[in-house]
Amino acid sequence: MKVFDEQLKAFVLDTNLVTEEKVKVAEKKAETEGKRLGDVLVMEGLINAEELTKLEAYILGIPFVDLGREMIDPKILKIIPEAIARKHNIIAYRKDGKVLEVAMLDPDDLQTIDFVKKKANLKILPRLTNKESIKNVLRQYEESLKAEFSELIGKEAGEVRVKELKEGESEEESLQKQAEEMPIIKIVDAILRHAILQNASDIHIEPQEREVNVRYRVDGILHDTMTLPKAVQTGIVARIKVLSELKLDEHRLPQDGRFKVESDDYKVSFRVSVLPVHDGEKIVMRLLKENVKGYTLESLGFWGEYLEKAHKNLKRPVGMILVTGPTGSGKTTTLYTMMDILNTPAVNISTIEDPIEYRMPRINQTQVKPDIGLTFANGLRALVRQDPDILMVGEIRDSETASLAINAALTGHLVLSTLHTNSAAGALPRLLDMDQEAFLIASTVNLIIAQRLVRKLCEDSREKYELNKSDWDDIKKSIDSARVIEYLKQNNFVKGAEKIEDLEFYRPKPSKTCPDGYKGRIGIYEVMEVTESIKSMITSSTNDSAIEDRARKEGMITMTEDGIIKAAQGITTIEEVLRVTRE
Repeated sequence: MKVFDEQLKAFVLDTNLVTEEKVKVAEKKAETEGKRLGDVLVMEGLINAEELTKLEAYILGIPFVDLGREMIDPKILKIIPEAIARKHNIIAYRKDGKVLEVAMLDPDDLQTIDFVKKKANLKILPRLTNKESIKNVLRQYEESLKAEFSELIGKEAGEVRVKELKEGESEEESLQKQAEEMPIIKIVDAILRHAILQNASDIHIEPQEREVNVRYRVDGILHDTMTLPKAVQTGIVARIKVLSELKLDEHRLPQDGRFKVESDDYKVSFRVSVLPVHDGEKIVMRLLKENVKGYTLESLGFWGEYLEKAHKNLKRPVGMILVTGPTGSGKTTTLYTMMDILNTPAVNISTIEDPIEYRMPRINQTQVKPDIGLTFANGLRALVRQDPDILMVGEIRDSETASLAINAALTGHLVLSTLHTNSAAGALPRLLDMDQEAFLIASTVNLIIAQRLVRKLCEDSREKYELNKSDWDDIKKSIDSARVIEYLKQNNFVKGAEKIEDLEFYRPKPSKTCPDGYKGRIGIYEVMEVTESIKSMITSSTNDSAIEDRARKEGMITMTEDGIIKAAQGITTIEEVLRVTRE
């Protein structure tokens, strides 16, 4: 069952929802762009998305349900596991005897309906709903799980007591026993699973004098998550050391390890760092999702001209693409996304990394091990003898690695790597500081991307607001206002803005579902292509400010300008952009 364009057109005209002239224009645009008529009607503002869904439901003869404000009984909600609900956009919302009503975006998805029918052993009645309804109910899964985790951790923590070392028992044996106690196992499992479902990037377990604090970093910001009694501290540390295969009785020196958690819903690696502090041992765990497929440059925040530049330079068989920015700015994700684009059976891709953050099929990944002499430089030297087409060097840290990377780019390889610099143009003097010849840099570097990550506003937890004169003055100091307006108009991002003061901006509006008004992150970028004129400036050792000025004359927008463009679209806020771009 699918609504054809002709059916929708006839219904819209019969009900006088849209004039015949406007429908004809939309129909022509849909044909030209290869889109559905309904999507074009929504895009042009002739009807809204909810009206389209209701129209399609009426034409198909399927009831439409709006679950945007509905609170569903958790017992009914859990008939369909969250992973299935999220992946297939299907929600169980009402049960009457042996009949289960489910809300879906696609009632034609018979495979999912049949799966739910067999799993629940119920008769399934599909109903049509919209994306907002699905989003609202998915949040209810999260709230239900939070309550479960809090109850579980409180119950299990209450059962743990401080253990004394028994006579004849070694410290390692005692810690091994504590790590295997069921309350400790349940607490650690709950901390890990909760972090995964919260989409946290890091877990901090911090011992204090009388308690243990657990914090999650979500969207780049640390949040207090739970406080545990001091009695569980030793057991939790021991349990995580056992998982990471670390020394249980080593409390004086830092230790690093890794372990993996898998389920039907996810596969996540945890990179573990244990550090002795005054009140015990602090643990920080970095969460690394095993499968990064599905990222695209567009989903990371690339758009327009610099998206085209990125794709163009990825097609070049030789040279270097450098990604710059501080730690935590998303450089690795950008490199992995590029490798995913390049990863075909026709090429050999090899990497040297510290650490290997994501495992990728068909890519030969090597972990740096300085303690046995496997450095970036030595690893890169060996990789070049492995007949690679594409090389990814996790980071260029020293002159030897820089020299080898440049040489590889000169001798027929495409090299991807990162540098710690604040701007795209700043990468060039950084390479010169590493004793690299200017003419070699000019000959090999094709593209430099500088980036930061900003938090994204929740679509349903934001509000427009008026900027004061001080805010406008701050913005105008940081950007070329005319350039920003030109790009916004050129890409049809906003309408009717002739000067910077005409733009509308949003701020977070905290809600139950988005406590701070933000959810997720997106990149802001400056993308500098090394053109002939810039090559000439590099060989004549021109400073980075002059090179940046030249790149801007050739069309480059700065990270701040890219951020303001995204803020004007309601994706993020002015405050976020200024927070991450101020040096």
